[in-house]
Amino acid sequence: MRLSSRPPHRPGSRRHVAVPPVSRRRPRLAVTLGDPRGIGPELVKAMLDDDAIGDVCDLLVVGPRGTEVDVQESIGTWVPGGGAALAGRLAGEAVVRAVALAQTGAVRGIVTAPLDKHALLLGGFDAPGHTELLAELTGRKTAMMLASETLRVVLATTHIPLRAVHEALTADALRDAIGLTRDGLRHWFDIAEPRIALCALNPHGGDGGRFGTDDTHLLAPVAAELGALGPFPADTVFVRALRGEFDAVIAPYHDVGMTAIKVASFGSAVNVTLGLPFPRTSPDHGTAIDIAGQGIADSSSMRKAVLLCARLAIHADAKLQRATG
Repeated sequence: MRLSSRPPHRPGSRRHVAVPPVSRRRPRLAVTLGDPRGIGPELVKAMLDDDAIGDVCDLLVVGPRGTEVDVQESIGTWVPGGGAALAGRLAGEAVVRAVALAQTGAVRGIVTAPLDKHALLLGGFDAPGHTELLAELTGRKTAMMLASETLRVVLATTHIPLRAVHEALTADALRDAIGLTRDGLRHWFDIAEPRIALCALNPHGGDGGRFGTDDTHLLAPVAAELGALGPFPADTVFVRALRGEFDAVIAPYHDVGMTAIKVASFGSAVNVTLGLPFPRTSPDHGTAIDIAGQGIADSSSMRKAVLLCARLAIHADAKLQRATG
C-alpha cells in the first residue's frame, strides 16, 4: 500500500489552515502500536527515528512487547503468529491505557496506529472502532473528523451497515455532529464562526421528494435550527468545500464522507476525534497487514497525525493558560 500525496493547489482556491501555529513547547503524547500484525509498529518506529518529530513532542509508546518497537507502557506480549484475537485484545488494551494516561495528565494527547476492527471484536471489545471506544472510555459524545489542508469531513454516523443508516441518522445525531464540529473548529482550529455544510442523504438532495424526503424533512430543519448550511447534494458539496466555501462538511454516512476525503487527500489526511477532553489523532489508512514488515509502508499520514496532535495539545495548553491568567 503506497499512500499518494495530496492533489496540487488550484490557483485562486482558499486552502484551509489545517492547524494552529506551533510553539516551542514539547508536549508528551501517547502513541499506540495498533494491531501488531500490521504496519503500526513500523510506523511508530519511523516516528521515533524522525528528528523533526522529536523537536516538536515526546512520544510515550503504549503497546505490547514483542514487536520491533520498545514500549514504555506495556500492556502484554505479542507473539508472532498469535492470531487475530490476541492482536485485537492488545490493540484495544493499548487504547485503554493511553486514555488513562491522558485523563491523569501524564500525556497531553493520543496518537493511535491503525487497528483491525474485526480483531478488536475477537479480542473482547464491542466498540466497532477507535472513535466509539474512545467515547465509551471517556463518557463523552464524539465525532470522527477527517482533516487535511484542503478538506474537513465529519461523519454523522460511523461504522454501521448501510441499511442501518436510515434509523441511526436522527435529528439528535445530526445535532450532535453539528455541535461537536462547531466546538471542535472553534477550540482546536481557531475558526470563530465555522461554516458547516450538510451533505444530503439522497441523490440530488431528494429532488423535491422524488428520491426521498429525508433531506427536506430531517436534514434541512436541523441545519436551519443550528445555523448550518444545506443539505447540498453529495456530488457538489465536497467540490464546493475544496474551493473554500465551507470549513467542514458533515456526511450522513461513513462511505460518502470517507470516499470524499480519501479521493481529495489520501495519505495527507488525519483522523481527529472531536468531543474528547484531549486531542486524539490517527492516520487516514488501515492496518495494511498484507505489506507489514516489508519496509514499504508510507509513514506520511502517521507523521501528520503526530504533528497535528502535538500542535493541538500545545494550542490547548496555551488557551488554558490565557484563560487562567
